[in-house]
Amino acid sequence: MGSMGEPDIPKPWIVTPLKESSALSRAAGCRIFLKLENLQPAGSFKSRGIGNLVRQSLLTHPTPDQTHFYSSSGGNAGLACVTAATSLNRPATVVVPLSTKPWMIAKIRTAGADEVIQHGASWAEADKFLREELLAKDTKGVYVPPFDHEDVWDGASTIVEELEEKPDAVVCSVGGGGLFCGIQMGLERRGWGDVSVLAVETEGAASLASSLRERKLVTLEKITSIATSLGAKRVAQKAFELGQKKRVKSVVLSDAEAGMGCWRLADDERLIVEPACGVSVALCYDGRLKKLLPGLTEGSKVVVVVCGGSDITLQTLYQFREEYAEAEIMATDDRDVPSTLSVPNGHGSDRPDEGCL
Repeated sequence: MGSMGEPDIPKPWIVTPLKESSALSRAAGCRIFLKLENLQPAGSFKSRGIGNLVRQSLLTHPTPDQTHFYSSSGGNAGLACVTAATSLNRPATVVVPLSTKPWMIAKIRTAGADEVIQHGASWAEADKFLREELLAKDTKGVYVPPFDHEDVWDGASTIVEELEEKPDAVVCSVGGGGLFCGIQMGLERRGWGDVSVLAVETEGAASLASSLRERKLVTLEKITSIATSLGAKRVAQKAFELGQKKRVKSVVLSDAEAGMGCWRLADDERLIVEPACGVSVALCYDGRLKKLLPGLTEGSKVVVVVCGGSDITLQTLYQFREEYAEAEIMATDDRDVPSTLSVPNGHGSDRPDEGCL
């Protein structure tokens, strides 16, 4: 038993290494520390947020031994849900859209999914089926959203809890905003509210950047980026609010920069990650980071959250190199700094329309 009679339910995530990278530090002109969330049980940072939601559900559910978890994500959130639930001896069902890649479905099944159901042409259709046809018929069912939940944010905030020293900046990718919200909340709790946060997206999946530019929550018509794990058509309301803080910089890079970020990380550190992660790593190269934060010195400490992701293969990495190497150089030459946004004031009010995360 835990303290004060609380059931002893283990955390379905691990403390990950913080590795200083000499190669990325040399490229960036400051000290780069990689927070290796790609080593989580589900292969991404979502083991923390989704894992915390699953664990908290078991701690608070009136009949925890009868719970069944349901996720409507065909990507990392679904994999994290299954991995966490299985590690805690509970079943999990995932509904994926028909567009989900076969190897992702295979990974979710291999992780121990009770059932993987393909339904609908989009995440929205898969989610509607899950809610109306599955959850509605299971009174013990627990819905697991991909990012828009306080337990998810609290789980992600544990990344900051594991940092021994205060950094000068933190770089993280933004899809629906679960990781971004957690990082912000973690910094505030540590009393590090003055630390700069670079919120990075790709062109074609930049729902946070679009919302900040319009000063209201914006729903993208569709996701056109290769970084499908950033594919939230609308970020969480909380992410939009936190994105307006003065210390936050919204950054948008191209698919080419994201793809080559994956290749360069594999080449420099032997780490294989998705474009959704590679886009944050890309800031360390070609002077991008110092153009965004000109006050950085050789001694400045920048933590890059290597958020990981399972939707990547060696073949895809080679394709990135062949397709994007020249385009990345052109993108860097064509602009003095990466696409950034000033931080406006203003708040939206609608619920986000998540993509397939």
